[in-house]
Amino acid sequence: MAQGGIRLVNVFTHQGQGGNPCPIVIDATALQDEDMRAIAARYGHESGFVRPPSGADSDFTFRFWVPRHEMEMCGHATIGALWCLATAGRLDAEQMRIETRSGSVTGYVENRETENPTVEISQPVGKVVDLKRAQEEDVLATLRISRSDLLDLPIQNAVTSRVKTLIPMKSLAHLQALTTDMALTEKCCERIASTGLYPYAVADQAQRRFEARQFPKSSGYPEDAATGIAAAALAFGLLKNDLVPRDSGRITILQGRAMNALSEIRVRIGFADGRPVGCLLGGEVMPADDHAV
Repeated sequence: MAQGGIRLVNVFTHQGQGGNPCPIVIDATALQDEDMRAIAARYGHESGFVRPPSGADSDFTFRFWVPRHEMEMCGHATIGALWCLATAGRLDAEQMRIETRSGSVTGYVENRETENPTVEISQPVGKVVDLKRAQEEDVLATLRISRSDLLDLPIQNAVTSRVKTLIPMKSLAHLQALTTDMALTEKCCERIASTGLYPYAVADQAQRRFEARQFPKSSGYPEDAATGIAAAALAFGLLKNDLVPRDSGRITILQGRAMNALSEIRVRIGFADGRPVGCLLGGEVMPADDHAV
């Protein structure tokens, strides 16, 4: 890959399809802020940029941009960047420490010398807070739905790296029927201190399979096909709402069906002495191009 070259990958693919398209630059040392924002605007997706670490405690610095602004953290861009580094022969260990603007992230890369390495990244333990009644009404009005469209569970703000608003839809049909307005979503998220609305539904509770949709606050597009940070936050919401057992079994979250880009995100919550201490976030990555552009 040429210096400064852009690699486009699809992260969190499902059975080789779907996923969230993500431009990655694995040597972004010379790029200025406006250069990175312009790349995100050119592709219209969250974009990841790999830079040298600022100190000896990390292996890389990752930065993330959407068309309108820089983000503190992006799960699928982190996974995509590690996958690109591995397939370019730029990783010399299976465990990497990564600086992001939301804090340090540990990346775990198996089969790093193959064409299809497996990548997981760490996220801190999630915090989940029930919204107040007025805030719930705000979310319902923004999505043009009523309380009867929801399960008998609270709407919650949850966070591992960025706050997402978890909305428990009554069924998969209710989830897929949702429509949103970008301007209304942004204003609602501002009022409730969230970076995106993340409605979800139970697909198969016994198999720990759920579906979700992500309506971002201000990324410059109305919906995401796959949102790792939101899925990590959702995993802790599911745990708090007793929708998943208190163990480290895999939770599968499908997203993007309404966009015809069905994606699969995998989360494993870690426990110590019966208490959650963090999670690992992962999924499949597929190249969307055959060369750097």
